[in-house]
Amino acid sequence: MKKLSARRRHPLAALVVLLLALAATGGLYAAFAPADKAQADVAAQSLAIDEGKKLFAVGCSSCHGLNGQGSSDGPSLVGVGSAAVDFQVGTGRMPAQQPGAQVPRKKNIYTQAEIDQLAAYVASLGPGPVTPEPQQYTSTNPEDISKGGELFRTNCAQCHNFAGQGGALTKGKYAPSLEGVDAKHIYEAMQTGPQNMPSFPDTTMPEEQKKQIVAFVRHTTNDEPNPGGLTLGSLGPVTEGLFGWIFGLGALIAVAIWVAAHTTKAKKS
Repeated sequence: MKKLSARRRHPLAALVVLLLALAATGGLYAAFAPADKAQADVAAQSLAIDEGKKLFAVGCSSCHGLNGQGSSDGPSLVGVGSAAVDFQVGTGRMPAQQPGAQVPRKKNIYTQAEIDQLAAYVASLGPGPVTPEPQQYTSTNPEDISKGGELFRTNCAQCHNFAGQGGALTKGKYAPSLEGVDAKHIYEAMQTGPQNMPSFPDTTMPEEQKKQIVAFVRHTTNDEPNPGGLTLGSLGPVTEGLFGWIFGLGALIAVAIWVAAHTTKAKKS
């Protein structure tokens, strides 16, 4: 008993026990883990990367370089992640139609399967934001709309307008309208910060807050009724005042001219 007690108090006893436990855990995992499924997933990912590389060589490499390293015509894609690819290609911004101050949204030319393959290849170049899952940008809590509104007015309204209708920036650039934009793409834009937009990683804006902003934007631009009639782009009192000045004053001038003309005719007769 004394010998056994002495061995237990040996300085290396704890290390030996830990190594034995790790070995046992590894053995059990190797015995019961679904190895076939893991291998299948690896094979599918490898195939997606290979197919994405082929698509990249045809549609993207002329600007971004054969290995995504960038060139004078396009930035490096190392580290932008799959979310950036899904956003840029899914909204039709890439491949770019022509150079300019800002690349506009247009109809995309790839299927979602091809976009996923491109995203897999670019993601393999370096770690970056990952394409979100539906539960990350889909909200079922009605309170998220009001909370998202507060966050949107604090972080986004300066450029996108308080109703998400967009607005002008400097040197021909602009914040695009968010009307009709897919919820996933709104989330990805916050993840990646495309073009003139700052990025909002989880360290700056947690996932839950991004989800709330998406809920607000979708409600405001797609679902919320407008009891006031013509929105005039929801650009605020300047636009409304200009509308009133041009059309209201124009109508008054037209009526004055009509009255003066008919008064003159009446005097002559």
